[in-house]
Amino acid sequence: MATKKRKIWGWMFFDWANQPFHTLILTFIFGPYFISAVAADPVEGQATWSFVTTIGAISIALLAPIFGAIADASGPRRPWIALFSLLYVIGVAGLWNAVPGMEDYTFVLICFVLAMIGAEFSTVFVNSLLPLLGNRDEIGRISGSSWAFGYWGGLVSLVLVLGFMAPFPGNPTTILGMEPVFGLDPAMREGDRATGPLSAIWFLVFIIPFALWAPDTPRVAKTTGAVAKGFRELWRTIVTLPKQRELFAYLMSSMFYRDALNGLFLFGGGYAAGVLGWETFQLGVFGIIAAFLGAIGAWIGGISDSRFGPKPVINFCIVALIIVSCVTISTGPGEVFFMDVGADSGLPTLVFYICGGVIGAAGGSLQSASRTMLVRQADPAKMTEAFGIYALAGKATAFLAPLLIGIATVVSESQRIGVTPVIALFVIGLVLMAWVSREGRAVNA
Repeated sequence: MATKKRKIWGWMFFDWANQPFHTLILTFIFGPYFISAVAADPVEGQATWSFVTTIGAISIALLAPIFGAIADASGPRRPWIALFSLLYVIGVAGLWNAVPGMEDYTFVLICFVLAMIGAEFSTVFVNSLLPLLGNRDEIGRISGSSWAFGYWGGLVSLVLVLGFMAPFPGNPTTILGMEPVFGLDPAMREGDRATGPLSAIWFLVFIIPFALWAPDTPRVAKTTGAVAKGFRELWRTIVTLPKQRELFAYLMSSMFYRDALNGLFLFGGGYAAGVLGWETFQLGVFGIIAAFLGAIGAWIGGISDSRFGPKPVINFCIVALIIVSCVTISTGPGEVFFMDVGADSGLPTLVFYICGGVIGAAGGSLQSASRTMLVRQADPAKMTEAFGIYALAGKATAFLAPLLIGIATVVSESQRIGVTPVIALFVIGLVLMAWVSREGRAVNA
């Protein structure tokens, strides 16, 4: 039993090690810093950031299924995880070079794309090891606990940056009232830039338990021709995928609801800043609340997943996110549920904080249950390929939510109405889940 627990903890530590990329780099610190301070102006910054993120997403979408199929044909996942982890560490460490107002930030963008590819690809291979950790009744709890553990890692890393590295806006000290550690220069935004090297060091330290304890698939007896075999198996899977009704329906469903969730994560902070006028400190608190409740939600979702299966958890979370999206749209300065509460009322801010907590809790649980559902639906012999196709489905329409939000915003000339497409994407995902079995492939195959 102790050996099994070590394997589980080792596997879970990857989520802890990898989470700062999503929390610090993508969402709350480095991304906003690049857009507002590195590029010539915020418009150029947002356009550039969106463009390079799209390049990374397309690369992942095209290559993840191929690499996954090859890995399934050859056996061990560790060499692939090591390769892409190295790319991630090199890329994220290079973000330190993002000096404010720099004329040529090509190198920084290359580093970001490398980090993004490394983080996403290594996650594909790590997720494919989930079936090795327990039976079908255990993996939901394991997945939820791991996602929660990752959220805690993101929360701790965010607190470290806000408390010790990045100064409070308009002050030379951090929110803890101390000067940034290691002599980080606020004028050169070194606290924001240091999130890159911090994420690299964090990963190198906390990946050690994974390297020591996590399981791996055995090498196949014959590896000659693994690449050709991988391509053949991938093509066969793609051709026959529409005939696998439930797996196909699930991939389509997850494509829409994950895109909607990413839209909430991507535009949630900007929405709060634009509609309620939030600044960095309030956005930081918003992020801490979302991460804290995201960890709790993922843990509770994992327990529910093991007891009831992933489908009820997914459906419940989608409904919760639809409701919270509606509440968010109905809330603005001096207004809650489209009702006037007074210009000086703090209720809209409170409602937004609550919505952030629900988004974190439901979002964490939804993402955890989603990978459990894929394990249930996919062919056990092609698990890495399945997660590669899952990554393809998640990235293939990554542009959809931003595009629809942009169109709705321009047409309505309202930031609040502009986010309504997120609700439609969630609804489509929920409807498609009706064609997905609650039990999965293992029962119905």
